[in-house]
Amino acid sequence: MAYTFQFRDVFAQKAAIIDGLVLTLELSAGTILLGFALGVGVASALVYGRPWLRRIGAIYVESIRNTPLIVQLFLIFFGLPNLGIKLDALTASVIALTINLGAYSAEIVRAGFESVPRSQIEAGVSLGMTGPQVFRHVVLLPALKNVYPSLTSQFVLMMLATSVVSQISAAELFHAGSIIQSRTFRDFEVYTVIAVLYLALSLLMRAGFGVCYRLFFRR
Repeated sequence: MAYTFQFRDVFAQKAAIIDGLVLTLELSAGTILLGFALGVGVASALVYGRPWLRRIGAIYVESIRNTPLIVQLFLIFFGLPNLGIKLDALTASVIALTINLGAYSAEIVRAGFESVPRSQIEAGVSLGMTGPQVFRHVVLLPALKNVYPSLTSQFVLMMLATSVVSQISAAELFHAGSIIQSRTFRDFEVYTVIAVLYLALSLLMRAGFGVCYRLFFRR
């Protein structure tokens, strides 16, 4: 018997889909901002920090990059309560995603820092620039320009990875789709709509990052 597509049942739940989409965008935006800041800090420690600080940064990066995100999420959401720290699903999601993105961003930004010639830093110092000025104008901006494509690709991947937090009942887009599927039993239709929305978000993010590149780095 031929399968009959019925997207009407899925679109009837559009309010839940929109709510999930909004939460996915909020999680993505918060995680990108916090994870990027963490990544820059860790990358700075790895390249310019004291030996003990470099070791701590290296342990953090290797520990996070070599364990699954879902394990990190479960450790924070289910493990920390055993230590007396109980977090709601949204807070645990933001923390786990930020820690994960921070490690990957740190490696990308570190490569950018190391791509800046030492002679440029010395030139900045010789011109009388302060340490923060050298870091901002001579190191950070050129480094970010060099690794911008890799960094923004990682941000898009993190947006897609927010679907993992549905496992602790954070009501993002994939979780909303799962709830709708359990109500309508229209598996193909539901996950087709969810996949299209993730694809649209990815393309919009890439377009947005392209605009940002032209605004900040093409001079």
